Amino acid sequence: MQERGGSKMLSMRDCLDYCDLTDEEVSLIAEFEGIPDVMAGQVLCGLVQTDEGVQLLARWLQELIDYADAAGLPDKAARARAEFSRFSLAHQLAN
Repeated sequence: MQERGGSKMLSMRDCLDYCDLTDEEVSLIAEFEGIPDVMAGQVLCGLVQTDEGVQLLARWLQELIDYADAAGLPDKAARARAEFSRFSLAHQLAN
């Protein structure tokens, strides 16, 4: 946490830790959606605050896996699968 003029500012890392998200999840979604990582991090942190948002993010990760498989991108598909698995466990999703 950074100090600024007597007030404390949260870093993106602080926010991601609070929301139980990884840099890799943010990076994958940012790349898939064509948006900056910082924007993706803000959106994802907001999403995981509700059950519906968690389900939406899980669906996005699954869509990314499907896209990477269809596009012949095995490394990206493997990264997305690993993050989907971690996200599912962290957010107690039924598989």
